[in-house]
Amino acid sequence: MDTYLSLISDVGFPVVVTFYLLHRIEAKLDSVIASIHMLAEQWKEEHP
Repeated sequence: MDTYLSLISDVGFPVVVTFYLLHRIEAKLDSVIASIHMLAEQWKEEHP
């Protein structure tokens, strides 16, 4: 917890919140990208 408090005091609260949210959304975006690629492959197989 001390690490987070020192980070907040060094760079500011908005920057810390932004990095936290970007870190959380990264895995979800990877999943969405994989789904889009899979959908494109299925579309090519069904509609030659």
